[in-house]
Amino acid sequence: MEYYVYILYSKSIDRYYVGKSENPNKRFLYHNSEHNKIWTKRGKPWTLEKIISFENSTQASKVELFIKKQKSIKFIQKIIKDGWNDLFSKNQN
Repeated sequence: MEYYVYILYSKSIDRYYVGKSENPNKRFLYHNSEHNKIWTKRGKPWTLEKIISFENSTQASKVELFIKKQKSIKFIQKIIKDGWNDLFSKNQN
């Protein structure tokens, strides 16, 4: 089953959020909903900046964790601009 890593941006708090889901569009709607009780509720409204697909949950989890460990807005912005596959292949050379 395909899994996705998604990147959200909140202009109101000037923050990015990286998450993983089987259904990133549904998850995006939840982050902006009145039912949201998690950390992202304070950043509404969020915009969906990037969705990256993976073959399974394990791959998506590894990439999600890798992105979060970078603790870098520039790194996230590069993924949004260039895509994960382009960025990943450049880092492997």
